[in-house]
This record gives sequence, structure tokens and C-alpha cells, in this order.
Amino acid sequence: MENKKYKIVIIGAGNVATQLGLALVKVKHDILQIVSIHPSSAEQLAKQLNCKFTTHLEKINLSADIYIIAVTDKAISKVVKHLKFENKIIIHTSGATDIKVLQKASENYGVFYPVQTFSKDREIDFSKVPIMLEASNDKTYDTIQLLASSISRIFYDANSEKRKAVHLAAVFANNFTNHMFTLADGILAAYDYEQDLLIPLISETVSKVKGQYATEMQTGPAIRGDKKTMKAHLKLLSSNKDYQKIYKLLSKSIIKLSK
Repeated sequence: MENKKYKIVIIGAGNVATQLGLALVKVKHDILQIVSIHPSSAEQLAKQLNCKFTTHLEKINLSADIYIIAVTDKAISKVVKHLKFENKIIIHTSGATDIKVLQKASENYGVFYPVQTFSKDREIDFSKVPIMLEASNDKTYDTIQLLASSISRIFYDANSEKRKAVHLAAVFANNFTNHMFTLADGILAAYDYEQDLLIPLISETVSKVKGQYATEMQTGPAIRGDKKTMKAHLKLLSSNKDYQKIYKLLSKSIIKLSK
């Protein structure tokens, strides 16, 4: 594909904006400006990307080719109200927000959703991050596909409905799983064990599902029908009814799917 470099403005200075900005700079795209209502975050990211920043949308640089909105889902519509471009490309990075939220800001708009969990201080190999793409027209799609291919080897065409489904799957795979880790940490802490005790188990679990259907890798008392062990577990959780409910619900789901 064409090795084109774009002039880009990033609106937002959080986790996604940071890691996406770093990935774009690494392949020599020109980040012109960071726009964020949070002065310290904007300044910090601007220093990392060697560009200017502003905390006011009315001071946005108008010479960019692409404007990337990387803010929280609920803030996207608020940001868009202040933006109006003639033929510039404007995209958001949300998995759960419809593309139509951008239609009043420009004729050329789209979605650039990286399917990954991001933190500012954890380096990400963007070449392995799947990116879901959608655009208002073919020309815009071709441009954001070029942008995607410059930082990742994996990208998919996905309309808003399909992208929301992927986002839902990601919530189950990442957010809910992380919450399970949190509950597990609490159980270990109650018996004076460190959370690191489970790291080898967690790593092996993730490794096993690579290239396999997760249902084929399922282990544990529920799929074995080990009622004695499950009863013992529920007894240990007798002081926490919420944990008991979660345990019963997940065990029931495992048993149902196994059939």
C-alpha cells in the first residue's frame, strides 16, 4: 500500500490518544496538535509527541488532513458540536458509538476502533492490534485504511452494528475478565496470599485459547459436574452473597454451554 504520511490532530489525551499518538509518530505521521480540556494531560502528551497543544476547541489547528476524536464515548457528541469541517476527515475511536454522531462535522467521516485495552504507561505493539474501520464514503475509507495499515497488520471493515458486537465481545473478554481477577485478588488477600500466585495460571489460560475455541479449553468443577467442590466453594463464599450469586450464575452458564 501507499506509504503516505498524514497531518493529524488528536482530540483527547487519555489512554487511547496516548498509545495511538505514539504509534502514529513512530511511523512518521505528523501530529500537529493535541486538543484536550485537561491541561496537564494535554501538555504531557504534546511533549511525548513533540507537538503543540490547546485546551480550547475553538483554537484547533485547521491545516490537518485527519482529525481523530479519542475521548470517552459520552464526550464524543459534546466535542462534535464544536467542530465543522468542509472536506477534512474526522474519525472517532469508539467501539460502541455510531458513526452517525460525526455526520454534521464533515462530509468525510469515519470510525477507527482499535480492539485493545490501553494504558498510558504500557507500551503496545500496534502491529498486532486489530482495527475496525467504517467510513461515510469510499474515498474516506481508503484514507483511513491507509492510516490503519501504516501501524497495524490487522484491520476489518465493520459497520456500526458489527463494531458494537465486537465491542460487546471485548467487554466480556477483557472488562469482565479483569473484574474476575479483582474478585480473585480479594479471595487471596483474605487468606494472606499475593495476587501474583495466580499469574502463571492466568497466563496459561490465555495461551491455551490462542487458535482454539475457548469452550474447548474449559476446565473446572462446573464442566466436570463436581457438585461437591462447588458446594464447598459456595460455603467459603457464605459471607459474601454477591460473590455467591456470581459463582452460581457463571457455573450455570458453563454447564449449559457444555451441553
